Amino acid sequence: MRIDLVSLFPELHSAVLGTSIPKRAAEKGLVTYHVTDIRDFGEGNYQKVDDRPFGGGPGMVMMPQVLAAATDAALAVDPMPARRLILSPVGRRLDQPFVDQLATEDRLLIVATHYEGYDERFVEEYELEEVSLGDFVTSGGELPALVLIDAVVRLIPGVLGHDDGPRQDSFAPDVDRLLEGPQYTRPREWRGRSVPDILMSGDHAKINAWRHAQRLTRTRARRPDLLPGE
Repeated sequence: MRIDLVSLFPELHSAVLGTSIPKRAAEKGLVTYHVTDIRDFGEGNYQKVDDRPFGGGPGMVMMPQVLAAATDAALAVDPMPARRLILSPVGRRLDQPFVDQLATEDRLLIVATHYEGYDERFVEEYELEEVSLGDFVTSGGELPALVLIDAVVRLIPGVLGHDDGPRQDSFAPDVDRLLEGPQYTRPREWRGRSVPDILMSGDHAKINAWRHAQRLTRTRARRPDLLPGE
């Protein structure tokens, strides 16, 4: 997979993409990251990228011609078609089924804007899919873009040590969408708290039944909306 990221802060992304799972994916040759700096396409001596909104209001809006120039530059490097995304609190909410879908793409182009927002004409012109992490607002799209990338990359076959691992995570669509249950490791006793005896029994059928019951209990308490018929 090729991932193009169009952003004002390339140094922020390089630090994250060069660490942990995203780094491992790149080292295995399963994904390549390409960051385009929007500031390089800013206007004038100060490389201006934003301006005041028409109609008044707080903040500054990123200009369509600057975003377009940066996006065109990113797209021109490779003829492969890209699925185009932009991070925004007004977009569709990112969930596991959508992440699974994105993980099957050959190329993603992700635009991360900053300040008050972006000119709507840019989104319309480039047919960008607006994506939100949830019902909250961050100071820019950079961190949400990195969350999206991490969620997608870990699903690429061969990235993780065990390809079945993601299928056992919370929200996995091909299992049951229940939250993941509690996990334990050594030591068996820690600050007066013991690992449940069932996990030490060696009876895998009973362990699996216990784990499923824990997932149901946790989901019912924390996310009852995920349960069928709830």
